[in-house]
Amino acid sequence: MWLPRPVYEAKPYAAIVAGLACFAVSYFVANSPRGLLFVAGGAFVTYGLMLWMKRRDYRSTQSDYDPRAIDE
Repeated sequence: MWLPRPVYEAKPYAAIVAGLACFAVSYFVANSPRGLLFVAGGAFVTYGLMLWMKRRDYRSTQSDYDPRAIDE
């Protein structure tokens, strides 16, 4: 599945923000499923950081990486 470049590049940051939002809701909202939101927040933050680190590692180790290749 191909995604437009802005969506592809924003995916890790969106996952991290979603995770932080889950943490905030689990902390501040009294009538919320706190455990579920806390676990979901941790999963989102972990997923976002994993994506960001994998992309950073790939781009730093590939000397012939062409950033325009994902525009196609």
